[in-house]
Amino acid sequence: MSDNNLDHALSWEDDVSQESQFVLLPEGDYDFTVKDYERQHFDGSEKMSACPMAIVHLIIAGPNGEEVTVQQRLFLHKKVEWKLSEFFICLGLKKHGEPISMRAWAMVPGLRGRCKVGNKKYDGKDYNEIKKFYDPAENPPQNASGWKDKKGW
Repeated sequence: MSDNNLDHALSWEDDVSQESQFVLLPEGDYDFTVKDYERQHFDGSEKMSACPMAIVHLIIAGPNGEEVTVQQRLFLHKKVEWKLSEFFICLGLKKHGEPISMRAWAMVPGLRGRCKVGNKKYDGKDYNEIKKFYDPAENPPQNASGWKDKKGW
């Protein structure tokens, strides 16, 4: 489901022009839109056995109004089932106390929600990390980085 037009080699005669587009977001609460998701497989680790995994691509308004894509891995595993529920509740697809079918993934692209973004350091590099997906009923306050402030949504 992801855009793979960047998945090809360059030749010795090609021009190089694209620069890094990574933006480290300030920690805080942000509105997001789900761009798309990819179905992947997690090979497992010491903490969790192998399982299917969704890599969700979220579009968030950056500090200067630019669109920032944040990737979030969601594991289809009982150990972190709560995180899947949190995500689907955030998007309005799941109600508290009721199950939701995994077929709901087909409805995810284009939906909007709100999340808490933090920063994490891994192998000496800083990354954006989704710390929490908010329940729409929680309605955390807007900040200067939210879609509603920058895009008028």
